[in-house]
Amino acid sequence: MKYADAGVDIKKEERAVKALTSVVKYIRKGLGEPHLTNHYASAVSLLPICDLLITITTDGVGSKILVAEKMEKFDTIGIDCVAMNVNDLIAVGSEPIAMVDYIAIENPNEKIMFEIAKGLEEGCRIANITLVGGETATLPDMVRGFDLAGTAIGVVKKEELITGEKIQPGDVIFGIPSNGIHSNGLTLVRKVLEKAGISYKDEFEKGVSFGEEILKPTRIYIDVLKEIKKCKIKGMAHITGGGLLNLLRLKKMKYIIDKPLKPQKIFRVIQELGDIEEDEMYRTFNMGMGFALIMDKKEVNKLEIDGKIVGRVEESDLGEVYVKDLKL
Repeated sequence: MKYADAGVDIKKEERAVKALTSVVKYIRKGLGEPHLTNHYASAVSLLPICDLLITITTDGVGSKILVAEKMEKFDTIGIDCVAMNVNDLIAVGSEPIAMVDYIAIENPNEKIMFEIAKGLEEGCRIANITLVGGETATLPDMVRGFDLAGTAIGVVKKEELITGEKIQPGDVIFGIPSNGIHSNGLTLVRKVLEKAGISYKDEFEKGVSFGEEILKPTRIYIDVLKEIKKCKIKGMAHITGGGLLNLLRLKKMKYIIDKPLKPQKIFRVIQELGDIEEDEMYRTFNMGMGFALIMDKKEVNKLEIDGKIVGRVEESDLGEVYVKDLKL
């Protein structure tokens, strides 16, 4: 089974996004031009004479919400919403400061909204950001259930913006563990379990159901900000939709992951149930590595965060990612 078989064609999505970005080109005059676009987060000058950049990103929880609905458990998806945004800000070296959320709902439900808020509050606490506002839209003719998304902003000095442009052959890739599936590839996960006749409330392992395992909230990599101050990090990747191909958002090089982190059990169970090829798994999921740092090998000893060297960078004009001899 492939992600596209489940209804999500990543290549088709990329073409659709290119169609959108090929038209939207207008740039506001007078307050500085964008310093970074089409990355994990975008960055724009606050003022021409100011050395601070405002970073901004937007993302949502996706179809993980459907699992929450089946489990009638909504107190963690707010953490996912914060994480998906904050991690993208961190990936360009910026410090997250604030966020707004957007909830589109079929029928307002006080209990569900309260549970969502608990997750948003906890996510903001972990990330040390303020939820400064948001919007709730009741759309019974458009929405079945609800959707949750957000937009976050951060700040970074121009000279401290990390884009990946300084990555060179010989640099190493340091992988930081995820805590499971996070908030990507859930359409494929859901289809695999449905096809196998497995309920989210069925036992995954002792004392833990499939639904509980899948709903583990996305890890927030706020500790990476401390590492940036100690180490010369050249590029960072938040491993989300597209799996390890997310490394290609950085400089076009050859990224070789020959000692990957061990994927959590849930990934192998899904792979076996869906008869999914290894390369498809790494193109779809984080496979145990939710964040990656790229740096000179001598800088690794300064790190004080969990993880290990998982690979290296080689020269390439094409932009390639290999995992255990598999070209993604």
